[in-house]
Amino acid sequence: MLDKTTSILADLIAFQTVSADSNLEMIDYIAGHLDACGASVQQFRDPSGRKANLFATLGPQCDGGIVLSGHTDVVPVSDQQWATDPFKMVARDGRLYGRGCCDMKGFIAATLAMAPTFAQAVRDRPLHFAFTYDEEVGCIGAGHLARSLGEMGLRPGVAIIGEPTGMRIIEGHKGCYEYTTRFQGLEGHGSAPDQGVNAVEYAARYVALLLELKDQLRAMAPPGSRFDPPWTTVNVGAMSGGTVHNVIAPMAQVRWEMRPVQRSDADFVKGRLHRYCRDELLPRMQAVFPDAAIETEVVGEVDGLVPSLENEARAILAELTGRNAADVVPFGTEAGIFQSLGMDVVICGPGSIEQAHKADEYVSAAQLGQCLAMLGKLAAKLGQ
Repeated sequence: MLDKTTSILADLIAFQTVSADSNLEMIDYIAGHLDACGASVQQFRDPSGRKANLFATLGPQCDGGIVLSGHTDVVPVSDQQWATDPFKMVARDGRLYGRGCCDMKGFIAATLAMAPTFAQAVRDRPLHFAFTYDEEVGCIGAGHLARSLGEMGLRPGVAIIGEPTGMRIIEGHKGCYEYTTRFQGLEGHGSAPDQGVNAVEYAARYVALLLELKDQLRAMAPPGSRFDPPWTTVNVGAMSGGTVHNVIAPMAQVRWEMRPVQRSDADFVKGRLHRYCRDELLPRMQAVFPDAAIETEVVGEVDGLVPSLENEARAILAELTGRNAADVVPFGTEAGIFQSLGMDVVICGPGSIEQAHKADEYVSAAQLGQCLAMLGKLAAKLGQ
């Protein structure tokens, strides 16, 4: 089964599904594999028609099924120094190299390799495959899939998200809220600052408040928080604006994110920023230039995965892997979206997050073997 998985993984890596590009060829490839196993396969295109989610079912069309989920998109390879072609899998010293090997085409390949076994095993409880687009740029595809499942009236009971965890069971992670805030000012000569509205200056004031809030959030960590760090974090990823030293900058933008431990922290940050813009920044800007504006684009607001006392997915994975402990992680996934639909959710997949997004990304053959062993036990469980 490992050889079959490796062969499928090589095919998947060859699909250059960087988030900026289409994933349709890979979705069609996956659909072909699952259709050949007798699965009921549906594709849901995005508004552009260039990308799609896939949702497939083995077994009865009923509630309470188990979902195996992964995202099809990968991060870019530009500005990375790879030893080999990132879109051509290379096997070396027990490792399989290529963009997406661990994040997360390795897991997808393992599920496809096991699909014929699942098809023979499934009885009364359905097994679903959910493969999404644009996870890397705000979990857009998973949000679309959630709406599609709602329209279908289907309520699976359990979801296993195959992100790279070293096959550890992960029951919780922080949310990921990403924004771009844009400032519209008024251009002018640098020698007459009162006759213009310097968008860069107002963006700097905005960032200064973000940094204040970043420090305040440290004291707001929930008691007993298991995250590292235990508080909600804020990061200013990029700031741009202006052209030359003697021109008042008419435009600026700030790209920033926060990773909330709890939704109330996100509400606190957004509320403070809204009031600051409404009561202080905008009045000063518009006193000079009435059309001055501050607008924030929501790139993505993905809730975290909240640990729960009762979690069937955790119990199933403990049985399948022999691991009794479940951890939390700081990085984000689509898991919170599945949890919001009422499913019990865990994250468990082959490879290490330390390899994800980096040059010479790899997954070990041993990790794929462990994943296949887990999926084999799942098939046996479905056949009981």
